[in-house]
Amino acid sequence: MEEAAHFVEVGHFFFIFIVVLLSAKLVGELFERIGQPAVLGELVAGVLVGASVLGLVPVDPADPYGAMVHVLAEVGVAILLFEIGLETDLREMFHVGSSALMVAVVGIILPFLFGYLFWYYYEGGASLTAIFIGATLTATSVGITARVLTDLGKINSAEARIIIGAAVIDDILGLLILAVVEGLASTGTISVFGVVKLFALAMGFLAVAMAIGLYTARWIFELVNRMRVRGVLVTFALVFALMLAFFADGVGLAPIVGAFAAGLILSRTNQFDTIVEQIKPVADVFTPIFFVSIGAAVDVSILDPRVAENHEILLVGAGLFVIAVIGKVAAGYSVLRGDINKLAIGAGMVPRGEVGLIFAQIGLLGGILTQDVFSAVLIMVMATTLVTPPVLKLLFERHPSETGQADDRDRPPVHPGMSGLS
Repeated sequence: MEEAAHFVEVGHFFFIFIVVLLSAKLVGELFERIGQPAVLGELVAGVLVGASVLGLVPVDPADPYGAMVHVLAEVGVAILLFEIGLETDLREMFHVGSSALMVAVVGIILPFLFGYLFWYYYEGGASLTAIFIGATLTATSVGITARVLTDLGKINSAEARIIIGAAVIDDILGLLILAVVEGLASTGTISVFGVVKLFALAMGFLAVAMAIGLYTARWIFELVNRMRVRGVLVTFALVFALMLAFFADGVGLAPIVGAFAAGLILSRTNQFDTIVEQIKPVADVFTPIFFVSIGAAVDVSILDPRVAENHEILLVGAGLFVIAVIGKVAAGYSVLRGDINKLAIGAGMVPRGEVGLIFAQIGLLGGILTQDVFSAVLIMVMATTLVTPPVLKLLFERHPSETGQADDRDRPPVHPGMSGLS
């Protein structure tokens, strides 16, 4: 017992926590001052304090400290998506549903085909590696884009609603792809029944969560509102979000989908304004941990062109990056509406982030991807993640939403319950 108690030193973990928070805020402030989104600064801060530069923040799950950072990062991204859900008008989400579905489907099909064909011709034939490369390119990390849109005050724009909606659909479709590639990695075969079962569970979870939540959340939080304990409202709101995230994880979905659904549900309650106001300080602390952890996972040594072994890795990584961008940008142009910034939608779907890393890691552990191929995929993930924040900012500044919607920061908040659906 005594040996286990000293396995993790609390003081050292506090040091890591301090480094993460300070680096995120200081570098984020620097990037804000040079006209870039703070999230880009947080990603760069992660690179600087990560294992390949200063070595202050571990992210390897096998390392107990790295595992703790990973858990805190998951809490951070869940809170971010919960906050996004709170600020999303459910009626408007349904309004852009067909566009979001189109972006999600095209944004999976095209990158998969491009990735598969790229490796097919590069390697000289069909292989499991080609399938894995294509599957990895289908991923989308909504956390990156959602944070940028929030920083820009565009989270309620039509483009943002399509991106967020497409990302939720993308996660469900990604669940099926992940089930396929996991089956290929472990057995070399695909269980059709398993894929259908996972899809049914995913759709069932969303339907049940929204149906039950919309009917029960309002009266539950009316009771909570009568309690006198300090911080009870924000505590119950977080519990609600984490509970749905837990259930989502239980059916094989990403926990962030459950957190997002919780935000959508609580946006219909009378305590909406108070929850939004009280959740912001919590998000300000935990959300940056997620972005720092992504940056900390970057191995900058593979970017050194002076190392001969890196030449082919860099070449393949650059090729994957190009087709990764083209596939998602093309998906943005699948929206049939003419009054919308389609390029911004496509750019918002570009970052692969931690989702792409999960796909690649499965291939590496399954022996389907070699270390060199994994490194090339890592370059693609790094590049798509780092390039999105400044590009998205530039697109919204030069080509604002053609719907004529004002900047969210310049208009008073509107309670979603006042939209006529309460």
